[in-house]
Amino acid sequence: MKVLFIGDIVGRSGRRAVKQYLPLLKQKYNPDIIIANGENAAGGRGLTQAVAHELFEAGIHGLTLGNHAWDQREIFDFIDEEPRIIRPANYPKGTPGRGYTVISANGKELVIVNLQGRTYLPPLEDPFRLMDLLLEEEIKKKHKCILVDFHAEATSEKIALGWYLDGRVSVVLGTHTHVQTHDERILPNGTAYVTDVGMVGSYEGILGMQKQPILQKFLTQLPVRFTVDEGKWQFHGVYIEIDEASGKAQAIKLIRQYEDELMFESY
Repeated sequence: MKVLFIGDIVGRSGRRAVKQYLPLLKQKYNPDIIIANGENAAGGRGLTQAVAHELFEAGIHGLTLGNHAWDQREIFDFIDEEPRIIRPANYPKGTPGRGYTVISANGKELVIVNLQGRTYLPPLEDPFRLMDLLLEEEIKKKHKCILVDFHAEATSEKIALGWYLDGRVSVVLGTHTHVQTHDERILPNGTAYVTDVGMVGSYEGILGMQKQPILQKFLTQLPVRFTVDEGKWQFHGVYIEIDEASGKAQAIKLIRQYEDELMFESY
C-alpha cells in the first residue's frame, strides 16, 4: 500500500499548493491513499465544510485535525456526518466527531487515528493509554494497516509515542509545529516514524501567518491578531509504503517543495 500524507494545510496559500503540486505527486508516486492534516485549512484556523469539499475534490481521501478543530463553529454541523474527517480521539467521551476511521480507496483500506499531545497543549485524555484501548478493543482485531497522526507540541512526547507504538501500528507521524523534521526512519519493529511532517502554506510568513503581527507580539508582549499569510507556498509531506500482509512499513520518504522551485522546474 502506497500512502501520501500531507502536512498541516494553512489557509488559501496551502490549498493552492495542494491543487498545484498534488497532481505532480500523484504522477510520481501513484499513491493508493492520500491523507492530510486540515486543522488550519480554513483561514488558518479550523475547517469549514466548503474547504473540506475543496480538499476532497483535489484528491485527498481523509482529513485529520488537532487543537484548532473547533475554531470554525460550523464544523459542529457536519463533523458527525462526515466519516472522512477525524478529530483527536483523546477528547472527552461525547465530543462530536470521531477519533479514527477507515479510509477505503483504490481497493485498499487504511485506518487513520488522530491523537493530540498533552505537553504545552490542553490536558486531554492520555493518548498512550487511549491508543492501547483502541488497538486492543477495536482496531487491531480487524485491521493491520494503521496510521497515527499525533498532533503534539513537544518533540519528546512525539518520539515517545513512536517508540511506544513501534510494531503495533504501521505509521506514526507528528504534526502541529509546522516545521518539518529530518528524522524519518523505520523503527526496529516496523513502524514508520517522523517527528513532524511540516506544513503546506506560505513560507514568506511565520508558520504560515503574516510576519508583522507576530514580530509585534514578540517585541511588545501585547495581544495581536494573527492573520494567515498568502505568499508563495511551501509543500511538506511524507510518502510511505506499507506491507499489507504484516502491516509493517517498508519505506518512508520526506517530501519538500517550494513554489519558486516548481516554477523554475516547469520553466
